[in-house]
Amino acid sequence: MNNKFRIAVRKFDAFETGIDKIWKLFCKKTGCKLELEAVPLDLHPLYDTILKDEGLKHGTWDVSLINTDWITEAYTNNAIEDLTPYIAKSPPHNFPDGWSGSLLSKQEFDTKTVGLPFHDGPECLIYRKDLFESVEEKTNFYKEYEKRLEVPKTWDDLIEVAEFFNRPKDNLYGTTFAAYPDGHNTVFDFCLQLWTRGGELFDDVKKIKLNSEQAVEGMAFYRKALKNLKAIHPESRDFDSVKSGMAFANGNLAMMVNWFGFASMCEFLEGSKVKGKVDIANVPAGPNGEGASLNAYWMYVIGSGSKHKDLAYEFIKFAVNEENDKLLTLEGAIGCRKSTWHDADVNKEVPYYHKLEELHKNTRSLPRKSNWSKIANIIDQLVLEVINTSKDITLILDNAQKEVDFIEK
Repeated sequence: MNNKFRIAVRKFDAFETGIDKIWKLFCKKTGCKLELEAVPLDLHPLYDTILKDEGLKHGTWDVSLINTDWITEAYTNNAIEDLTPYIAKSPPHNFPDGWSGSLLSKQEFDTKTVGLPFHDGPECLIYRKDLFESVEEKTNFYKEYEKRLEVPKTWDDLIEVAEFFNRPKDNLYGTTFAAYPDGHNTVFDFCLQLWTRGGELFDDVKKIKLNSEQAVEGMAFYRKALKNLKAIHPESRDFDSVKSGMAFANGNLAMMVNWFGFASMCEFLEGSKVKGKVDIANVPAGPNGEGASLNAYWMYVIGSGSKHKDLAYEFIKFAVNEENDKLLTLEGAIGCRKSTWHDADVNKEVPYYHKLEELHKNTRSLPRKSNWSKIANIIDQLVLEVINTSKDITLILDNAQKEVDFIEK
């Protein structure tokens, strides 16, 4: 084990190829002789090995990718290394000014920094601009609905336009929702439905509140949408964000709400059928709300049990420099530096890349709670109950609220 440098990686081609290339560049620059063992893992196995089974704490992993959902738990359980002394001694280039503050706050606890940004990209509406700009499509839409074809600004508009573009015979579907039960996708959808309808995840005394009027309204929409096979991809219930992103890149979707990275991926992915045909907009809103995006991101952390901590810091510091942030982006992930967002080469490949800075101005984040994974599981289950049963939605939310109240005592 000591001659290997082990990184736990979220399974995604761009992450895997990007880290592999950056490691080779790092070894070439430093003369490092350790062999890289980067293991790609789906979300649940990744969480289990680094936190549940304490792989970061026990030295199974030198470095891991970790998302903002898990960072508080990792910090609270002493699973990750405090990077503050390393940064004080040898900071990454242009730290912290080279990043948006929205990509640095989640890994700061008291005066400590415990992670460096790896992959970004808030949720947004990703759509086929070639379809929306088509004169034929505009004409047909006007004939059918007696109004102009426009990029949807509300959830109801999204469904209406999705029904218009839903053409199973052409293997084209209007939209999708990533409804795979992994404790993340359904949770994100719950929060987006809540926030875009003017609701909040907390009550007046800062307790998690799941059974608000806006939550009921959002889940009623979600249930109806997931059953509407005249609008959504028939495999939506089996889609996580990656699978829905791949369906879009394959030309099977007219639009979807998903992470910015899946729009960018369409421009880089070999075999993408929609290269040059994609654009983004704000997430749709409810009737009385505003479009809001969800800010969740991935970062590098160093395991508190690593035997190679100094080397691990040198590697992640190298990995987040301007050149490697851009390299990762051109692999199909989303760089986190402002320099990457406005880079001419990147914007030539992805003409909407510069919009990331604007998206970040209207983002919301999930709460930083050490027991968030337990709360997320409750939300995951309530959303599944909403879409898989005909039970009264208010009752489902009230029961979920009781579970949350119990674990928050």
